Parts: sequence; C-alpha cells; structure tokens
Amino acid sequence: MNEVLIGEVIKPHGVQGEFKVYPITENPQRFKKLKKVILEHNGMIQAFNILKARVQPDGVYLTLEGIATREEAEKLRGFSVKIDRADVPPLKEGWYYFELEGMQVFDGEECLGILTQVLETGANDVYLVKGERGEICIPALKSVVKKVDVPGRRMDVELPPGLLEDDSE
Repeated sequence: MNEVLIGEVIKPHGVQGEFKVYPITENPQRFKKLKKVILEHNGMIQAFNILKARVQPDGVYLTLEGIATREEAEKLRGFSVKIDRADVPPLKEGWYYFELEGMQVFDGEECLGILTQVLETGANDVYLVKGERGEICIPALKSVVKKVDVPGRRMDVELPPGLLEDDSE
C-alpha cells in the first residue's frame, strides 16, 4: 500500500470546481500543507496538484488543478482522497495503523500470522492477526505487545494465558 486514505469527497461547493471533503484524520489542518492528493474510485486513480485548501468546522474544501467547474467536481463525489505514504508526517511517538497492517506477529519464536486490521474498541485497540491458527484477536496493551519493529515489519507479543484455545493442552 503506497497511498494512505485521508478523506472522502462529499460534494461540489460553488461553481468553480471546489469540493467538500470529509477528513478521515485527527488533524484536518494537514490538508493545508499538502501539495498534491490522489483521488481513487472503482480502480481509477489520478493524482492532482492542490491549488487551494480551506479547513472549516464542517469539513475541508479543496480546489485542484484541472477541476474548474461544478460539473467536473460533481464527478468526483464519493472518491477516496489519499496521499502518498512518503507525505505522511512522522509521529513523535508510536505508529500509524497503516504501518502495523501487514506485519508478522510473533509469540516467542512462533509466527502467529499477519496483522490484518486494527480494531478500535474504546477501552484499547485490538490487533486482528490471521495465520495457521485462524484469526486471533490480540489486545493492544503494553503488557501484551512487547516490541514493534516498523522497518522490520515485525511485532513481538506475549499472549496472556488462555487467549488461544489450545493453551490448556
């Protein structure tokens, strides 16, 4: 995955090609610093230079090079707004969910499988891992997740007793 989802086109705004984006990010202000975005829908992908980005309480408004009319903006309704992974600012601490997905997860020397999804549950996140044992839900707790090596694409965990069905054998 080379692109990261940051929003979705909601509707055109005005008559000069501007459109409203629902931001899927904790920091909508990031749109102001972007130079380009990637729009994707039904397998069609196209990169655009950003001419103007406005952040308002109800959403983000973008004007892109090559989109000059309301009709052209209307055709983008429902498109995913993405950025290149290289344009994602590094975190001071921790990691992004997309950096974890696809990692191999190990309990000691045993490979439990691949982390396929991060589930937000409220109390703590849960990592969904798919492997030979099927799907395993691993709580994202410091007592369980011992090491995360983002560049090495590896996570080391220490599963609590009873988490796996065959622990009692």
